[in-house]
Amino acid sequence: MSEHNSEYPADTPLDEKLIKQAEKKAVCLIKKLKAVSQKLALAESCTGGLISSLLAEVPGASLVLWGSFVCYTKEAKVSMLGLKKSELSADGLVSEKTARSMVGEVFKKSGADIAAAVTGLAGPDGDGSGVPVGTVWVGAALRDGEIKTKVFHFKGSRNEVRLRAACAVLEEIQKLLN
Repeated sequence: MSEHNSEYPADTPLDEKLIKQAEKKAVCLIKKLKAVSQKLALAESCTGGLISSLLAEVPGASLVLWGSFVCYTKEAKVSMLGLKKSELSADGLVSEKTARSMVGEVFKKSGADIAAAVTGLAGPDGDGSGVPVGTVWVGAALRDGEIKTKVFHFKGSRNEVRLRAACAVLEEIQKLLN
């Protein structure tokens, strides 16, 4: 039985202001990455490639965007990133440990200087784990640096949660570079 939460409608049109904010954050991050000559790699779960799409829309992104692992399911996290199925079951797909592990595996599989990961529940349905819809874990690090993690609790439609999560990841990466 699914846990549909009417507070998180699935089909609400996206706020144009939120879209513009995300696009602006992507432009600023690409500019910063170019200025410091750093390459970025991502692991995206709940955002489903949205972050890499926002970044790829910016001219010159190919100079600094290594790529993105879109690992939406548990199976994809295991197959693409090499996360352990047993650990995902024990820790949960939406957890600090999973976000941290995703960042670590991105570094192992890429030549990037910076890695970031996002895992969360965009809704409108829950996954039966008890994690509230709108919960998003973000992890980010410089290569050989400490992995910073942060949890967010977003409200809004499924796509608003995804867009807010994308903005949060872009902000966390920017903080690493400042």
